[in-house]
This record gives sequence, C-alpha cells and structure tokens, in this order.
Amino acid sequence: MQGTIAFLCAIFLGSAAQADAFSDSRGIWMRDDGNAKVSIAPCGPHLCATNLWIGDTSKGEQTGDKLIMTLKPASQGTLAGKAYDPKRNRTYSMTLTVKKGGLTTRGCIGAGLICKNVRWTPAK
Repeated sequence: MQGTIAFLCAIFLGSAAQADAFSDSRGIWMRDDGNAKVSIAPCGPHLCATNLWIGDTSKGEQTGDKLIMTLKPASQGTLAGKAYDPKRNRTYSMTLTVKKGGLTTRGCIGAGLICKNVRWTPAK
C-alpha cells in the first residue's frame, strides 16, 4: 500500500476511557521510519490525518495529502473503522491503538488480505 496517511486513523468516542484515546490520538506524529510527520485533527464531523512533511516523495506522498477517518471504539484504547484517501480514491479498513508514548495503526485493503502496521511517536 502506498501513502503514509493510508496507515493512520482516528476516533469518534463515547466513554471517558475512549475519550482519552481520542484526545491522545490528536496531535503531531512522526512515523517510525522517520519519513513522515503527520497532524491528526478534527475536520468537520470526522478526523483527518494530514501530511506536514515527507522525506521521500518517490512513492507519491506529498505535503498536504489527507486521510479522512471515520472510526468507532472497538475496545479500550483501540478504535476501528474506515479511512478514505481522496488522492488515491481508496478506502481502507483501519485500526488505531493508543498506548503511552505512541500510536500503532493498521491499514488494510482487499477485504483485510493486505495489511500493514505502522508505529507513530509524538513529534518533537
């Protein structure tokens, strides 16, 4: 799968614990390979992940690319749902797990047959 933002996701939540996960997912994040810096913030009724910086643009990723996410609680600290990439016109199934000090996202296409996990840490 191409695209940093294709592996991000965010959250719409109801309980206090899930609200913490929602809050903890918003901010500026650095991908574990150091090639991308992304902002997760509200955009209308959804959350969006927007590329702020891309180190290697050879795979088509650019600053300003956006992923629009519609997620719901799956379990405490884990959110799941869909993410739409308007640049590539693709919808991914997404899971985001919030843990102290970072996020782990899982993006899948092809009915979950092709998936990739990505670790994110707070940008400094």
